[in-house]
Amino acid sequence: MAQQVALRVEARTDTGKGAARSLRRAGKIPGVIYGHNREPESVAVEAPAFRRTLTSLGSLSTIVEVSIGDRAPVKALIREIQRNPVLLSEVLHIDFYEVSANEAVTVQVPLHFTGTSEGVRLSGGVLDQVLHTLTVECLPGNIPGHIDIDVSKLLVGQSLHVRDVTVADAKIMNDADLAICSVMATRTDDTAAAGAEPELIRKAKADEV
Repeated sequence: MAQQVALRVEARTDTGKGAARSLRRAGKIPGVIYGHNREPESVAVEAPAFRRTLTSLGSLSTIVEVSIGDRAPVKALIREIQRNPVLLSEVLHIDFYEVSANEAVTVQVPLHFTGTSEGVRLSGGVLDQVLHTLTVECLPGNIPGHIDIDVSKLLVGQSLHVRDVTVADAKIMNDADLAICSVMATRTDDTAAAGAEPELIRKAKADEV
């Protein structure tokens, strides 16, 4: 079952850049909620409340119970968070996407790498993590908080691919041949010496003898 957190927002009628700036000065974040056969609706949320919500989210694939005013809460995903490009901690706008329990959604789910690969433990290799999320399609109630990737059996030169992973009650949308991670050999002193340019040996000229 997917993790869920609650967030209360308020409906707003004023839109546009001027209204958005006024909201931010008042300590609120403008946003919009759309999806599931509903008309887009402008909302606002208290900035401290949203920051608390973000800290409790396992990832942006976490379902948020959004209450608009006194209405019954709806289930939604945070589709986009726009931030100040200079001050990244400042959120400028939020997009919520309402979901239905019976309609599949596509989400990015973070990967959780477990174990220490044999190539790292026994051969001094280095684990190269190529992907950090996978895209999955599933019902909202089946969204996993994360996907475990066990790397303990990987030897130097071996890789795990998308085709090696399964997620219960979900379809992975990434290319099956895409590498998730691999164990790379480290460059040793002997390897560096072998790759060095050989010293040029030439016959000395008569005036150099």
